[in-house]
Amino acid sequence: MKNINDNTDDHGILSVVATPIGNLSDITYRAVEILRQADIILCEDTRMTKRLLSHLDIQDKQLSAYNEQKSGASIQKITDWLSEGKHITLVTDAGTPGISDPGSILVGHIRKNSPHTIIQAIPGPSALVSALSISGISIHDFTFLGFLPHKKGRETLFKEIAEAKRPYVFYESPHRIIKALESLKKFAPKKNVTIARELTKIHEEVVSGTAEELLQFFDDNKEKVRGEIVVIISN
Repeated sequence: MKNINDNTDDHGILSVVATPIGNLSDITYRAVEILRQADIILCEDTRMTKRLLSHLDIQDKQLSAYNEQKSGASIQKITDWLSEGKHITLVTDAGTPGISDPGSILVGHIRKNSPHTIIQAIPGPSALVSALSISGISIHDFTFLGFLPHKKGRETLFKEIAEAKRPYVFYESPHRIIKALESLKKFAPKKNVTIARELTKIHEEVVSGTAEELLQFFDDNKEKVRGEIVVIISN
């Protein structure tokens, strides 16, 4: 089987670039190099990307919004750019594209419909991996749920978590973390819950305990119900 990433012909390049989840110094040397080389940078939010590029002293780049649920550059437009031999980078506001962030639909489409395009991963920060690495939990395998659904299927997932033998991990927003902990208290009261918040930022913090204990923690420290949150549930 031919590996399309070994293609040396003059075709477009799509670089999937991980960007910092907090501390801007977390970006890799290779990511900076690729951003400097790019003809077009696809962004989840151009304002956030402009801030990063300014920090890196990268100027005069064509930015185009791309979001799989909102308006922005269409997949067809991006495909046209690639067919013209453009080097396009895909970034999100923070972390690795395609991991609970825009990217997977685009990459899947390009792989299927533009087989000569070179698609390359530029690895770097991921809130998922960062949280697991400092959780102190033995991780041989785990289930990642991304962001939980707001309503449909939510209760079913918490029941699944309660019965699970392997760790479960999901992302949660500040305005829904209390509700998530209340559900864990109801369905999995004896499970250990680890919360990693504000990763790589000044107020980075990891706390763990039962769901009931963490509800008490946030009740005593209401100012800490903020930032991006990774939740890890283990036995």
